[in-house]
Amino acid sequence: MFTLPQLPYSYNALEPYYDEETVKIHHDKHHQAYVDGLNKAETKLKEARESGDFALIKHWERELAFNGAGHILHTLFWENMIGNGSQPSGKILEKITENFGDIETFKKQFSAAAAAVEGSGWCVLVWIPKFEKLEILQVEKHQDLTIWGSVPLLILDVWEHAYYLKYQNRRADFISAWWNIVNWDVVNERYLVAIK
Repeated sequence: MFTLPQLPYSYNALEPYYDEETVKIHHDKHHQAYVDGLNKAETKLKEARESGDFALIKHWERELAFNGAGHILHTLFWENMIGNGSQPSGKILEKITENFGDIETFKKQFSAAAAAVEGSGWCVLVWIPKFEKLEILQVEKHQDLTIWGSVPLLILDVWEHAYYLKYQNRRADFISAWWNIVNWDVVNERYLVAIK
């Protein structure tokens, strides 16, 4: 069964950009709910296989995709932040410059995409091996509007629960503040693994 991973820092490590109370609720309650939903879906699918009763297969497969993607994206999201933030460098900076022109243009496009996600979802910088390039995806819910085979490198949660206590309905303010806590070292490491 799946378990909620511990945060790689204390609840208040991302202050003042990401407040302690939101981090605690977001991680301990919301992320935990996706882990619980994933475990339930896995259990129900196992029961269906054992009994041969697949009447609810569509429901449980959808729950598996929704909660499984939610668990993975949240795990990656926590990992790609750090208290003091860092600056992009190395191979990821080279590829961002090649694919987007420069880092500021990339940040503007990523920020605009994140602000424009319809409803609940994510903004994700991905490496697409088949295209041999970086792309920015707006992921609705946890699993819609994705591209098969893409590798997530930089993940921003723009569900309201991710920012509402501090930023209320000011998603753009949250996105702007979030750039101060991006852990570019992790993004670069993910990219180096993805291109191998």
